[in-house]
Amino acid sequence: MDPIHGNETSELLQAQTHLHKHMFNFISSMSLKCAIQLGIPDIIHKHGQPITLPELVSALQMVPAKTGHLNRIMRLLVHDGFFAKTQVHDASKEKKEAYVLTAPSKLHLKDRDPCFAPYVLRKLDPKALSIWHSIGDWLLGNELTLPEHVHGMGMWDLLSQNPEARKQFDEAMERDSKLVSLVLCDCKSVFEGLGSIVEVGGGTGTVAKIISEAFPHLKYTMLDLPYVVANLTGNENLNYAGGDMFQAIPPADAVLLKILKNCKEAISSKGKGGKVIIIDMVINEMTEEHELTAAKLYFDMNLIAACNGQERNEKQWEKLFMEAGFRNYKIAPIFGLKSLIEAYP
Repeated sequence: MDPIHGNETSELLQAQTHLHKHMFNFISSMSLKCAIQLGIPDIIHKHGQPITLPELVSALQMVPAKTGHLNRIMRLLVHDGFFAKTQVHDASKEKKEAYVLTAPSKLHLKDRDPCFAPYVLRKLDPKALSIWHSIGDWLLGNELTLPEHVHGMGMWDLLSQNPEARKQFDEAMERDSKLVSLVLCDCKSVFEGLGSIVEVGGGTGTVAKIISEAFPHLKYTMLDLPYVVANLTGNENLNYAGGDMFQAIPPADAVLLKILKNCKEAISSKGKGGKVIIIDMVINEMTEEHELTAAKLYFDMNLIAACNGQERNEKQWEKLFMEAGFRNYKIAPIFGLKSLIEAYP
């Protein structure tokens, strides 16, 4: 075979593999959804030891004729890292393959907090996925956001008219906050020298409670929309305030927020300096692992479908800070997908 022609053929076949991998990526998502719907992570967890395929079929009360189909679904989920296989011995001491949980599948256990199973099912619901079929038409249309193109209104209006969707959204934010809070209390240096702090868009108050308890010297205010904070109860150093962060932010030595919007004016000028604390994604395609960057890029695309927002790289964050009047910033990638960002006026 001509070497040049051979290289072209090899490249073509590799391209075909790449194409099919991404074209069929949705099958991985749907297989994960299937496992969650069937409660497979919980079945393995409650089994108390590695579970064989026949044992899993029995626990699911499946038609035995579909055992082979379940085996193929589990094979894909093992390949994707949601489960792992190990060797066990049956009563006759014969070796058999059995499934065990991995860190990603443990995220979906119902007795663990946070549990991501409802979030996954919500994201993979047919109604939630249908909006993606219109992204090309939206790009050529006049509507500002994709939800406006598909539903005739923006995401926040949609949530305000759908209490169940709003509840699911708030629960997703709470799960995110719980993961962040696992790390946040170890960042004591971030809160040194501060007398007060305002958290903007705190939702159910998960982060507020944890930080106010860990740092009782702080006067902590959590700002969110009035209906969000209506039933939340504060304490001596924790206050819940109803308001709109796009209108005004209570003054404080620092502002802990997930969305940066006109925060510089909210920092007290008490002669000791203040700062804005942000927990958000910072995309770094040059130094990050491929999987981490891919996850961040998926989140960035998800913001297109939600509210026309975006995830930023460090250069974009720097530009945003400079335009807002901040003189310096620090970024610490300590939250997995998210980073701890401090901006100084």
